[in-house]
Amino acid sequence: MTRPPVRSRARRGATALVAGLALLAGGAVGTPTAGADSAKGHRQPVVGKPAMDEHGCARIEKSLPKLSDWPKVDSRVKKNPADERRIAKIVAGMTVAEKVGQMTQPEINAITPAEVTQYSIGTILNGGGSWPGRDKHAPQKAWLDVADAFWQASLATRTKIPVIWGIDAVHGNSNVYGATLFPHNIALGAAHDPCLVRDIGAATAKQVRATGQDWAFAPTLAVVRDDRWGRTYEGFSEDPRITRAYGYEAVRGLQGMHPRGVGDTGVIATAKHYIGDGGTIKGTDQGVNPSSEAEMINLHGQGYYGALAAGAQTVMASFNSWTNADLGIDEGKMHGSKRALTDILKGKMGFDGLVVGDWNAHGQVTGCTNSSCARAINAGVDVIMVPNDWKAFIANTIAQVQSGEIPMARIDDAVTRILRVKLRAGVFTAPKPSARAFAGSADALQAKALARKAVRESQVLLKNNGRVLPLSPRSKVLVVGKSADSLQNQTGGWSLSWQGTGNTNADFPNGTSILAGLREALGAANVTFSETADGVDPSQYDAVVAVIGETPYAEGVGDLGRRSLQAAALYPGDLALLDKVHGKGAPVVTVYLSGRPLQVNKELNRSEAFVAAWLPGTEGGGVADLLVRGPRTGQGYTGKLSYSWPKGACQSPLNAGDQDYDPLFPIGYGLRYGQTGAVGTLDETAQTGRCGATGGGGTATEDLEVFNRTDVAPYKSYIGSAENWGGTEIGPDGEAAHTEINVVPSDVNVQQDGLKATWTGGPAQLYMQDPAGGTDLRGYLNADAALEFDTIVHQPPAGRTVISSHCVYPCLAEVVATSLFQNLPVGSKATVKIPVSCFSPNLDFETVNTPFLVYTEAAFSASFANVRWVPGAAKDPDARKCSDLTDPA
Repeated sequence: MTRPPVRSRARRGATALVAGLALLAGGAVGTPTAGADSAKGHRQPVVGKPAMDEHGCARIEKSLPKLSDWPKVDSRVKKNPADERRIAKIVAGMTVAEKVGQMTQPEINAITPAEVTQYSIGTILNGGGSWPGRDKHAPQKAWLDVADAFWQASLATRTKIPVIWGIDAVHGNSNVYGATLFPHNIALGAAHDPCLVRDIGAATAKQVRATGQDWAFAPTLAVVRDDRWGRTYEGFSEDPRITRAYGYEAVRGLQGMHPRGVGDTGVIATAKHYIGDGGTIKGTDQGVNPSSEAEMINLHGQGYYGALAAGAQTVMASFNSWTNADLGIDEGKMHGSKRALTDILKGKMGFDGLVVGDWNAHGQVTGCTNSSCARAINAGVDVIMVPNDWKAFIANTIAQVQSGEIPMARIDDAVTRILRVKLRAGVFTAPKPSARAFAGSADALQAKALARKAVRESQVLLKNNGRVLPLSPRSKVLVVGKSADSLQNQTGGWSLSWQGTGNTNADFPNGTSILAGLREALGAANVTFSETADGVDPSQYDAVVAVIGETPYAEGVGDLGRRSLQAAALYPGDLALLDKVHGKGAPVVTVYLSGRPLQVNKELNRSEAFVAAWLPGTEGGGVADLLVRGPRTGQGYTGKLSYSWPKGACQSPLNAGDQDYDPLFPIGYGLRYGQTGAVGTLDETAQTGRCGATGGGGTATEDLEVFNRTDVAPYKSYIGSAENWGGTEIGPDGEAAHTEINVVPSDVNVQQDGLKATWTGGPAQLYMQDPAGGTDLRGYLNADAALEFDTIVHQPPAGRTVISSHCVYPCLAEVVATSLFQNLPVGSKATVKIPVSCFSPNLDFETVNTPFLVYTEAAFSASFANVRWVPGAAKDPDARKCSDLTDPA
């Protein structure tokens, strides 16, 4: 049941929020938990059920106690002796193959029901953008048919252990056509309302059950420290106090409150990604977290204490590493860290559920591949997410058990945990998925009123000069901007597709755009829409509403790296649009959609009012509810920033409690209608390019990223051939085709991080170029840099092949790479390092516009990923010799 939102403690000002974080960062100790350190000795802290507010939801505390050790988490779900006896009996009667099958998680489109039976598979998943029959518009029945087929197949095994199906339901059941999608977590953090998070969790559980899944890969509990991370919007806040309370309530909502663990209307929740995914250097996805152990305990661990106390049954291991040589920390990839997964999570924290891996993340562990990773299992991963290579993984794991490389006790422990979670979820006694509560219910997929309420609570009013907002319901408005009528931009990443791209409004049949919401609030006759503001006179309207901001992205692709936080540099078309309407006789109200705070000084200067609307999901009417005074306006804007807002283009990391904390808007900031704020004319001279100078005649110190899962601005990927030597840009879907060459997405290191180019026989090229012109890259030559890229050769080149760099054609230099590619092992990843000095003296390093180009004259097929220029890499032992990259004599 939906309770009123929490107000008394949620709307305090920025001062209290910053003070609380400063106390935490400074090491102040609040009220210790039971069993905390005492003067007489050092006992392990204990964390349990949080203090509750007047509505029965977890309270966002003013401060959190500083813990000197990992706490024991007192879960509300206790072991059932009868279950434990039953589990032990089942495990004792299982074969090694049956046990390994339980530990293996294939993707639904890479396995058949018959194979579930044959291999005794215990869990399956569908990845982001994966649907039954690969049909984005698959109806509920199609999902349920798949669920029933896999369930029936699991009951046909000798052990009759039911299979469970996991899905990334990260803001609603977001892979499913027609489902209501809620605001992303960054928006919910701004609501400061744990009750709201609980209610959204419960509604999401209904949506998941409506399509037959048992298990939601949510909530994300990252405490984000650097907003350049492409998953910033998946974190509730930079403030661990919010994440702690929200972690508790998100799990309560998803699982329900049944004492066995998961109620009859709930689904299995997943606390992810354990641990430190939000704290990587420069916000690099899957990068290195250098935190001290104290920072891991008191900052990155907080969400897990809340989630595990609420009874979360699964924890997903993270892609990131935990390494700090200065502190003697060298855990490496979390999937391979026995200390993190077993000693800390299962040991000290007392977690008795299962640890699931992330998408092929075990393959990144030293000494492992996607199809073989004893180290991850020995470290404590119980369910290995191996989407496609699962058959080889099963065979290799059985062999590793038989050889003693993986102890049988570790296998038994993993299967015990899997069965414990299944028993607590009630799947042993549940009917087939299509016969369970909410299955097939169209109503269960909808939660429009709750989502609209969440949108209203989460928006933050940053500027309101002249009290422009709220608009009169009799206003005549001009609506402009690429996101005004774009449900794709509203919903962001993890929406139907993995990256949230490739969607249209028709893909969200039950959604409402912001434009539609304004038409509802003001009447269609009073709303004029012109996306580009061409041919309209703003002075003829009472106000201009500009809906602009980021376009969809998800993990990896959304990383900014060394790119500036300046919105005008990332999305110059938005600034150009505001220039068309600002100062033209009507006040401009900007509604900014984004998955993180960006430097928007220029946009703020061109706006009388400015609303941070985040990624509001499918209920754009909630945005209009507050723009226009009306029956739904209520208290108006109540959202407060849960992330600090930068004033500088390179001001990241930026977190409350930092010694040099100087944001444009601090955490906790947010105006109400009667407030105008103190936003004067802001500095527009901030750096607009890359953060951290690397060019010129000096010495480069940081990588120049050219392609990292996607194009890295300013570079774009193209193909060229006789059909169009001028170049055809590779689309956002990673595809392009000429007669002589075609390109599609491919997996090189991780999911869809590369481009697979296939030359059919004629001369053609794949290249990455800055269309605006050349850049001074002399610093890389001075730094002994190498052009690096990861590649998988699928078919060796049948003719002369070159790799080149261009300094605005016809200025170029090339090396011969025919034998290089011919000698690489077919089907295996390799990293190629070519000293950039090999391009000297023919390449003018002061005007490089094409840092990477592959040209061949005959048939050839290879995938390319992670293209970059790396300072110092020319000195690496595995760097190629220039003398080997020439035509044979």
